[in-house]
Amino acid sequence: MVNLALLGAFIPTFLFVSVTPGMCMTLAMTLGMSQGVRRTFWMMWGEMLGVGLVAVLAVLGVAALMLQFPALFQWFKLLGAAYLCYVGIQMWRAKGKLALPSAGAVPQMLSRRALFSQGFITAVSNPKGWAFHMALLPPFIDSSLSFWPQLAILISIILLLEFLSMLLYASGGKALALFLTRSNRVQYLNRIGASLMFGVALWMLVD
Repeated sequence: MVNLALLGAFIPTFLFVSVTPGMCMTLAMTLGMSQGVRRTFWMMWGEMLGVGLVAVLAVLGVAALMLQFPALFQWFKLLGAAYLCYVGIQMWRAKGKLALPSAGAVPQMLSRRALFSQGFITAVSNPKGWAFHMALLPPFIDSSLSFWPQLAILISIILLLEFLSMLLYASGGKALALFLTRSNRVQYLNRIGASLMFGVALWMLVD
């Protein structure tokens, strides 16, 4: 059903991608602090639905293009590797600041629908999310195996890692914020993720 060697590289790559502070993780942290972890679950469901939709549409778009124009595959690999290098450079140079709610601010309780919508819209409206899935997900699909079972397994892993990462941020709250912002720990996470981006880009070029 799935290439175990590719899966072994896929899991740590997407683990660091998921846990690195970004829009969704910062949103989970701020909502965990202002709305509570249990109410933040509604944002998480919306975010995971959005991420799953983006991943499926991105991969299907790439697959359709490759079937229609097989010669474009090598160019796509080059562009994908270049994009991952660009992402890696941006992550490496990032200062890693987290946007946290102001101290002493009185939080406004949001409805479940508003939280769900906030998570979904954050996931589907981020152009970097689309480009990232188009560049990073297809290389982990083995063309010699059935497409749909592989896609289902990989997206299930992505959603699980996203959920666990958001739960970590939402549950950690202020303690996690202090941990990440002290001694450049966000920068360390960014640089680990950047190194993985560089590694995957190199693998795409030599494969």
